[in-house]
Amino acid sequence: MSSGVTGWWRRRSLRARLTLATSAGLAVALALAAVLLVNALRASLVRGLDLSARQGAVEVAALIDQNRLPSPVPVAPGTLTIQVLDASGRIINVSPGADRLVPILPPAQAEAAARSGQARTLAGPPLGMPSLIRVVAVAAAGHRVVIAAVSYAEVRDSLATLVKVLAVGTPLLFALLALATWLLTGYTLRPIAALRRGAAEVTETGVPRDLPVPPARDEVHLLAVTLNDMLSRLAEAQQRQRDLVSDTAHELRSPIASIRAQLEVALDHPDGLDWAEMARDVHADTLRLARLAEDLLLLARLDGQHLRRKPTDLAALCESVVARYATARVPVRAEAGGPCVVAGDQDALARLLVNLLDNAVRHAASRVCVSVRQDGGWAVLTVADDGPGIAPEDAERAFGRFARLDDARSRSGEEGAGLGLPIVKSTAEAHGGSVSLGDAGPGLRAVVRLPLTSSS
Repeated sequence: MSSGVTGWWRRRSLRARLTLATSAGLAVALALAAVLLVNALRASLVRGLDLSARQGAVEVAALIDQNRLPSPVPVAPGTLTIQVLDASGRIINVSPGADRLVPILPPAQAEAAARSGQARTLAGPPLGMPSLIRVVAVAAAGHRVVIAAVSYAEVRDSLATLVKVLAVGTPLLFALLALATWLLTGYTLRPIAALRRGAAEVTETGVPRDLPVPPARDEVHLLAVTLNDMLSRLAEAQQRQRDLVSDTAHELRSPIASIRAQLEVALDHPDGLDWAEMARDVHADTLRLARLAEDLLLLARLDGQHLRRKPTDLAALCESVVARYATARVPVRAEAGGPCVVAGDQDALARLLVNLLDNAVRHAASRVCVSVRQDGGWAVLTVADDGPGIAPEDAERAFGRFARLDDARSRSGEEGAGLGLPIVKSTAEAHGGSVSLGDAGPGLRAVVRLPLTSSS
């Protein structure tokens, strides 16, 4: 049963659940308020009756003390019923209409009530009085006791009227408050509904766009701003993917077209073809396709942050990679000022250095210098060559995927696929670092900054 109620509750909308929960609280609060109001009014009215009866009894006792009490006891008609008992408990004086034979309170109880000062509620019909009565007793001179009784009918009628008003007004007030809660909750959730509609449109069209931001500086406003920031990042990533797919298709088209053309020529003219030369050309195009595929896979891995991080000595890694360039077309020299331990993927960092060295060796005139040093909390890797360099305004554009620079450096050697520097930048950023290009005077200087581990 409880699971069914829980399931039903969870299937309700947020607006319905808020309204139901608030309405339940309002119902309990209104019921408690009604009970408290009735009890407070009853106590107040009863206290007024007791005060009125006691005041009348005190006035009669004062007349007895002065030996000036007439018979019958003078009271306003329909207000109080007075009986005066002597020391033996006999009724010696009454107000008009009061019983002269049977006391309202037995003598012993009357004396106890006079000593305690407490009022009592008694049934009126057995004493010849309508409904309930409130009775007080006051001691007088000569061991006499004055008993005063007042009808409870006024209190009963007032409470009955109040109960009727509450019986009609409380449900009406509850309904109005529940309706106000429903409307207010709907108004409060309106920005969330607008966000939902905007998200549905994004889902339907597949094109990220800004969601409506409410003017109020509340949690919904912060949610909308956060979602818009997320959508803008998704849009940027989506655009980067489109550009990458377009550029990749463009890069793949050339080697594929070359391979296809050479094979078609070989099939059409098998006798007049140098098969060895064609095989070398096709092999070169195939290697180009393989390098492009490897670079694209590495970029996808870096974009997904799939790195196996462990403490890596960047200085030792630099010396290990530089040793592979012992037979390069220009000398490659490594300089390290001591261990520089970073938390990174050793294979990815090695590929970063290889890309920088391949680029430097390809364009260097006579030498390539590699250095690793510590700068505060950073490991700084620098690769410099004495080649033609690039223009300062092209330094940032060089990191674009499949970028082509129309300058002396791009024309000075073999042209790659344009993914070397993008891989360097993605690797550095994936490790929490950065990369920049500058003038080496002459040549190009690439500077990679990576955060050091605490062990450094």
